[in-house]
Amino acid sequence: MAQNVSRWPSGAFTGNITAHMLKDIGVNWALTGHSERRTKNGTTDQDVAVKTKVAIENGMTVMACIGEGLEEREMGKADRINARQLQAIADELQEYQWGSVVIAYEPVWAIGTGKVATAE
Repeated sequence: MAQNVSRWPSGAFTGNITAHMLKDIGVNWALTGHSERRTKNGTTDQDVAVKTKVAIENGMTVMACIGEGLEEREMGKADRINARQLQAIADELQEYQWGSVVIAYEPVWAIGTGKVATAE
């Protein structure tokens, strides 16, 4: 699984690994929307959506991450944040493409904070 995929399907985009390149070396899965990409690289919901679509259109399966941070959770915004992130992807995909997507809930607030995610 690739930990990232370019928003461009192919071509010379220095520093980006395109879906075409990944498929060429036998990689069939890509991760999009991981919290580290969102927070440290400025990846937006729209970027995640486009990357997800491009990967699928190039024959890949995508694990798309959604999740809220601690402050967002404590402010009661978790549902709104997750719905917004998921809606951006939904706005880009056709119904038939959802068979190539796995949504991964990434509770960012539970990573390295000592707080534990539960079923509630």
